[in-house]
Amino acid sequence: MAKLLVIAFLIAILAALGSGLVFLIRDGSQSQRTVTALTWRIALSLTLIGLLVLGWLTGVIQPHNLGQ
Repeated sequence: MAKLLVIAFLIAILAALGSGLVFLIRDGSQSQRTVTALTWRIALSLTLIGLLVLGWLTGVIQPHNLGQ
């Protein structure tokens, strides 16, 4: 369940980034849509980071021992 949530957030972040690029190309600096799309991307990214930290602290997400 946690993996699906992370994947859904990553897809939403990429969609917001892509829409920001499309708005930037189409509108140039004439519209507020680019800023809105990139603001959504930042908000989604911060929410994902917060949820990952919360999941790690509560034990829902277990880190791998890759460095050992």
